[in-house]
Amino acid sequence: MRTDVPTKSPAPKISTRVPRILAVANQKGGVGKTTTSVNLATALSAIGKRVLLVDLDPQGNASTGLGIRRAGLRASSYDVIFFETPVTQVAQETRVPNLHVLPSSIHLSGAEIELVNETRREHRLETTLRTPLPYDYVIIDCPPSLSLLTLNALVAADAVVVPLQCEFYALEGLSHLSKTIERVKKTFNPRLELHGVALTMYDGRNKLSAMVAEDVRAYFKDKVYKTIIPRNVRLSEAPSHGLPAIIYDMRCTGAQAYIALAKEILKREKEMIGNRQQNTAIKAA
Repeated sequence: MRTDVPTKSPAPKISTRVPRILAVANQKGGVGKTTTSVNLATALSAIGKRVLLVDLDPQGNASTGLGIRRAGLRASSYDVIFFETPVTQVAQETRVPNLHVLPSSIHLSGAEIELVNETRREHRLETTLRTPLPYDYVIIDCPPSLSLLTLNALVAADAVVVPLQCEFYALEGLSHLSKTIERVKKTFNPRLELHGVALTMYDGRNKLSAMVAEDVRAYFKDKVYKTIIPRNVRLSEAPSHGLPAIIYDMRCTGAQAYIALAKEILKREKEMIGNRQQNTAIKAA
């Protein structure tokens, strides 16, 4: 466990509003979770939103995928969770305008054990993220497990985006994740909603992809986004250049799909916020 408190760095201007927080989560690895987090954050930034991407995965793929070299970092998401270091003092600029990243750290690999003895261990991330910040959206890239780090993300979030690979085994455990979301909503975070399921790695030449997509839509109905993310070589190549696919090759099918997904998510955001305001008005009356 680290004991050194990181040196403070200049902070951007403070906002007076709490950003919307979306957790990108799936306990199964290899479903396109980090690719979705990075490109969704980039697409929202391109649309004009101020975005913070929180890398909560000890592997740090979201950080390196945005060109952040973790070796020279003085502070990370670990410091935000354990030292309550202000987010604005840890967030790093990226090459994408309007997009900052709260980088990962190898220290997160031991966070599970350290969190066990912490007070309010499920709320550590919520304490630092649910404050006025200079962002419109916070996107959290969760670890590929239903761990205490993922639980922290779900407690802090307003809604969950679930990437689902269009293959048979990806369906296993999805109902368990849905139950976990409901459990967190009931016990820790009454705000939490399932924002939607994003079908990823879709191969139009493969009948199985179509069958999986059909089964998921039958189960989750309108919670499944209309936009489907295809298998695309450019999506795989982009991280090795430290760039989101949308910057690496905006014209590729994968990048265009993530731009469409971002627009669909913003449209659904308006509907969700409108419904919430309507329900609040009804309860007040």
